[in-house]
Amino acid sequence: MEKMDRRDFLKKVGAGALVTGAGALGSGVLVPSGLWAQAPKIKGPIKVGYQAVLSGALAGYGEFHKMGAQLALEEINQKGGIAGVKLEMEFRDSTTKPDDAIKNARYFVDSWGADYLAGIDSSGQALALAPLMGQLDRVLMVTHAATEKLTEEWVFKKGIKQIFRMVNSTYHDSNAAAFIAKDLPAMKWATVSPKYEYGFTCWKLFQETLKKLKPGTSFATESWAPFGTTDFRSHINTVMDANPDGLYSTEWAGELITFLKQAKQAGLFDKIKHVMLPVGAAMDVLEGMGPEMPDNLWISGRYFFLYPNNKNNNDWVARFRKRWNHYPAYVSEGAYSAIYALKVAVEKSGSKETKALIQALEGMELDTPAGHRVFRKEDHQALYDVPWGKTKADPKYPFKVMTEMKVIPAKQYFSRPPFEGPGADPPFSS
Repeated sequence: MEKMDRRDFLKKVGAGALVTGAGALGSGVLVPSGLWAQAPKIKGPIKVGYQAVLSGALAGYGEFHKMGAQLALEEINQKGGIAGVKLEMEFRDSTTKPDDAIKNARYFVDSWGADYLAGIDSSGQALALAPLMGQLDRVLMVTHAATEKLTEEWVFKKGIKQIFRMVNSTYHDSNAAAFIAKDLPAMKWATVSPKYEYGFTCWKLFQETLKKLKPGTSFATESWAPFGTTDFRSHINTVMDANPDGLYSTEWAGELITFLKQAKQAGLFDKIKHVMLPVGAAMDVLEGMGPEMPDNLWISGRYFFLYPNNKNNNDWVARFRKRWNHYPAYVSEGAYSAIYALKVAVEKSGSKETKALIQALEGMELDTPAGHRVFRKEDHQALYDVPWGKTKADPKYPFKVMTEMKVIPAKQYFSRPPFEGPGADPPFSS
């Protein structure tokens, strides 16, 4: 091929080609087009080490992770890979123990040669991995664990730049919930929640925010259920004896299903009319409850398959159902978008090296099935909007769905890191 110097090249392509454009890629992820779409040749393959819970009571979550990640892998490789290089992925069971998450991360990097890490369901595991990521020097894209301490303490304050989070944090489950709760005719709230980091943090933030948004609100009682609880009757009785107007619960997965069934049997939903479940829109919960799910419970998640109602999301849900005969869970969407974020970062930077990926991911904007995401440069938290809504039967589905959706913009309830000091009181300011 005839060689050209820079001046000749600009004459041929035109200076306008140097402006970054955006073209839709399969999932609707925005990727550079024009000049910057042609990344230099990268030595392949590009390897992703993905870990999620694949055993025990939460194993369904791991399977949902795999469905989303595998679909992305298949789509990307069918279209030529990443910058012309094949994408490979290995899954490992993270269990829920911090030591297992650390062993997996070390294996992926030191033994298997992973270029990029993703997954993690447990907040405790995410916090245990955080100090290790600088040593391993690989990007870790968290696709489920919600603790705000991961991005605020470890990324923003301690400068561990290898950590990013694709999904919403505890601020959606707590602050955004409080924005919904302030408009409900409930002044006395209680909780039944998990007895660990996630449950404690969400309840604390929900109380603090709701008190400021709606002065006079009180919090009747709290009951903490240890991990693995199968009998919630004592917790249900504690709450019902307190006679609150509202119940807020961050129980999730199989434990939330068990809690809901036992609470319904005890008549809790006849007595307490305003119930908020930040993880109630998870597909395992909706499918597990089926028509037994009470109506008019407020639910949310990290993503819900009927939102946003646009071509990008609707087409993705259709492709997911065709591939897996299943509606996508929120962890499926997070996993899928995490893999596409890697593709965009590699092709934007022209490299799979960690430093280049970090620079490409900081400030990156992606159009994903869950909507438009922006990775905030300061703390590497993805900002995007997720709805809250009320459970209701729909003849099109064999389970209750989310209706009467309300969307609290992410910037309204989580304006900047760290979320403390002046301006951190509702309605919050940047």
